This record gives sequence, C-alpha cells and structure tokens, in this order.
Amino acid sequence: LQVAESGGTLVQSGGSLRLSCVASGGSLTYYTVDWFRQAPGKERERVSCISSENNPRYENSVKGRFTISRDNAQNTIYLQMDDLKPEDTGVYYCAAIHAMTCSSWYSNYDAWGQGTQVTVSS
Repeated sequence: LQVAESGGTLVQSGGSLRLSCVASGGSLTYYTVDWFRQAPGKERERVSCISSENNPRYENSVKGRFTISRDNAQNTIYLQMDDLKPEDTGVYYCAAIHAMTCSSWYSNYDAWGQGTQVTVSS
C-alpha cells in the first residue's frame, strides 16, 4: 500500500483547505488513517484520525475546525480544514495502518505519504 497527500497551499488566516490522502496498491477499507503535521522546528504531531470503522478523532487544537472523512470507493481520506490559523502551518502527512481503531500508540504504520505543505498567513 502507498499513500500520497495533496491539496496543501498558501491560504489566509480564516480560510479553508481540503487535503486528500489517496491510496494505491491496495484498498484502504481495512485501514485506519492518521493525519499528522510538522511545523518548522517542532516535532510531528497527530491532528486527526479516522478508523476503518469510520470513527473520527481529533486533537483539541483542531477540534471544531477540522473534519476528517473517508471515501473507500475512491480509496481516499479527506481532511477538511476550516477557520485556519497561522499555527496550523506545517507539512501535513497521512499514514495508514491495518487496524480497526484509532490509537495514540501506533508507530509502525504500513504506509506514509511524502507530505503536503500548508501555509497560513496572518
């Protein structure tokens, strides 16, 4: 399985973006997918997760502003980001793991994407 992100760009504060994570070489149906981000000089952090059972989870910093969804027919996970803030700036990665539920303890993901840059200007 491989995954690839797209949709990142420069946007003004308060704006919206939708990121996509498209899988190839296999079906995402039985995979839980996490979205991570990494800002310059900071550690990578998880922002959202959607389980293979379609249960979403959000970190407090994005709750109420980001929405994660999946379209198994399109083999794609989406991250809708609204009311963006400068602190949302970073490289966003998706990662897939063959699991039924979201967990903060996962480390051995089956696939990582190369990342897509999101820059939010103030």
